[in-house]
Amino acid sequence: MPSRRDLLTLAPAAALGSLILASGKAAAATPPPGGAMAINSSVFRGEHIKAVTAVTEVFGRSQRCTAAIVEYDAPIRSGAASAAHFSVAGRTITKAYANDHAAKADHGRDGHFVVLELDPNDDGAAVFSPEVEQPATVMVSQVAPVAAVSGETYAPTATAIINTRQSNLVVDDFQQFRFNDPDTDLPLAYNLYIPEGYDATKSYPLVLFMHDAGVTGTNPLRTLEQGLGAISFASPEDQAKHPAFVLAPQYPVAIANDASQTSDYADVTIRLIRDLTARYGIDRSRLYTTGQSGGCMTSIALNVKYPDFFAATFLVAGQWDVAQVPPMAGNKFWIIVSQDDGKAWPGMSAVVDTLEKNGAKVTRAIWDGRSDAAGFEDAVAAMLKDGPDSNVYFAAFRQGTVIPEGVEVNGGSGHVWTWPIAYAIPGVRDWLLQQHK
Repeated sequence: MPSRRDLLTLAPAAALGSLILASGKAAAATPPPGGAMAINSSVFRGEHIKAVTAVTEVFGRSQRCTAAIVEYDAPIRSGAASAAHFSVAGRTITKAYANDHAAKADHGRDGHFVVLELDPNDDGAAVFSPEVEQPATVMVSQVAPVAAVSGETYAPTATAIINTRQSNLVVDDFQQFRFNDPDTDLPLAYNLYIPEGYDATKSYPLVLFMHDAGVTGTNPLRTLEQGLGAISFASPEDQAKHPAFVLAPQYPVAIANDASQTSDYADVTIRLIRDLTARYGIDRSRLYTTGQSGGCMTSIALNVKYPDFFAATFLVAGQWDVAQVPPMAGNKFWIIVSQDDGKAWPGMSAVVDTLEKNGAKVTRAIWDGRSDAAGFEDAVAAMLKDGPDSNVYFAAFRQGTVIPEGVEVNGGSGHVWTWPIAYAIPGVRDWLLQQHK
């Protein structure tokens, strides 16, 4: 199969209202049977179908199965495969076409593969989210005859065919490693995206993303699958503009708390980055940190303790003891919170006020969290125009604009629903990668 990059279409900010921020409820979809029931009621391959691959993508707060790719033993004629020729148990097929490689495409063409694009808002779409953790399962049935290029007609399948492969877009482009810290003997699992076509004679920036407390644990993929914090910087779109390493550690314990303390893993992370810069062509003048919630708080703590380490920082939905932050007043920050966040909104407001009192140049703005891609592009441009010499940009989503319809309004909702919007704004990511020490 080709690189997962060929299959990815990262959901833009314009789609947040209908997809990334969706509550996960579909109009009329029933999840397919799971576990042994799914396996025992299906087969792995058919007379002419060699394999089925489930394709997942990461959105704002979840990883979802968004396509099933059916591989045939001979090329299928372009135009001979449509949504009416197939069904996927519990899922809605939004588009179907033949292709000459296992990838989504704008137009069909003769080839061994039939791509079935699936509605990501189906009830059965979620693979990983705050409420779901399950394998990506698709059970495909060919329900009408399909014509091969040879002129042969393939009859409908008698039994549904379950996927034997899974492709996780962008997630699969990261590599997993373990760092053994020489100072503490603590091991730290981490994900590392190495730029495509990496050339050791060149120098690349590095973006550190630190997850929140919600995915603390030992599965190294969780920090990648939960949202866009790391994935967005490794997307084909971002890498085309800013080839960069993306580092996403998986912390086994909490790294920050509301008492403005960090665990030993904060310093371990700095030593990990130093180790990486010694082994790869990484530009030490272009190291960046970002994180949501606890990861945001740890980013602040690292800026306080190592004020000359990072070129710039992107903070999402955090807070910190204002008495500690003056040492980082000269550092570059883009900060995003929601006015619906009972802790981050007053907490970060106090941090920014303190930075300003200690010499920081600050530009503030109130944004509509329901803006489309063009709206956010304009909002970023307006802040940069208003504060061309600022080193701190502080944007707050207006109250009532981040929590999706149907989701209970409370302090926690305003907090967690800030993340998917913030990390889906290309202009802020662009600003980060444009900064130098």
